[in-house]
Amino acid sequence: MHLPRVDQVSLRERAYRILQQAIVRGELPPGTRLRDQELALQMGLSRTPVREALQRLEDEGLVRTAPRSQTVVALIEARTAQEAFPVVAALHALAVSSAFAQWQPSDTLALRRANAALLDALEAGDPEAAIAADDAFHGVFLERAQNEELRLALDGLMPKVRRLEWLQFSSLQGRASVSQHKAIIEAMEGGAEGAARMVEENWRSLGSLIARSLQGV
Repeated sequence: MHLPRVDQVSLRERAYRILQQAIVRGELPPGTRLRDQELALQMGLSRTPVREALQRLEDEGLVRTAPRSQTVVALIEARTAQEAFPVVAALHALAVSSAFAQWQPSDTLALRRANAALLDALEAGDPEAAIAADDAFHGVFLERAQNEELRLALDGLMPKVRRLEWLQFSSLQGRASVSQHKAIIEAMEGGAEGAARMVEENWRSLGSLIARSLQGV
């Protein structure tokens, strides 16, 4: 029997996905020390892919190297929301503008379905499903825009943003996004400019809300 080889790249990706999810969900709380040997034993991997995964997570701002070379889960700070969300907002607005010329009726239907799924997830108190539904909503514009550079730029920012989103969608405050999404869907019928402006405001308002929450305002 011939079995496919599991190469080093897939092991590195596996370690990265497991650790990223644990950090985003808060299963590895801020300040937790991350020892590559212990993590490797828990995941049944060698230390090399774990080290590579930790380096990638550090590049994304989810972990940091503290004094004496200790690797820890990065703190959740209001500054992150203040800096990351405006950039993400601008990129998603660009996706809307780029998608508009190729827009199809099926895209509008996909937006409605994703927003309905978001509402269901919020009512069920399921932040993981809520984030997935929100990703699906904005993913419709990204898919139709067909701009790989735009997608790559967002991929570099979204891990830390998703960590902050988890805080928001763990509460009923996430319902504001549902009504904003409805307005965006209606705006798509009037033109790209109005819809892009609303998408940008959707992301900016979410960032501001999270920043205020972290500041205790």
